[in-house]
Amino acid sequence: MNMTDEEFREAYKPMHVPAAYADAHTLTEKVVFALADLGEGSAEAIIGHLEKLEPQAQAKPLIAGVREILADLYENGRIAATEKEGTLIYNLHKITKANDGAVDPDLLAPGLD
Repeated sequence: MNMTDEEFREAYKPMHVPAAYADAHTLTEKVVFALADLGEGSAEAIIGHLEKLEPQAQAKPLIAGVREILADLYENGRIAATEKEGTLIYNLHKITKANDGAVDPDLLAPGLD
């Protein structure tokens, strides 16, 4: 599938972590908040954390939705995961080392300068 620059930017924009759970309006935002709050975790750990944050949530739709969101975010490279004992442990990509390279501004796509 060929994407335009704009479609690529939209699909792979940096993850936004809501500052508080109350600021998370979609299930995706809630999953991202829970993952950031935990630091890392399996789907089960994230579901458990969401159930603590929102006890009135219906379990079956929550479980199915969280698993689908995590799989989609992982498959699209938006979050990372490592396998431990047959279970994926998800985490947010974090840059821990500063980029020491240079950027040629003439090579930037329009709108990135």
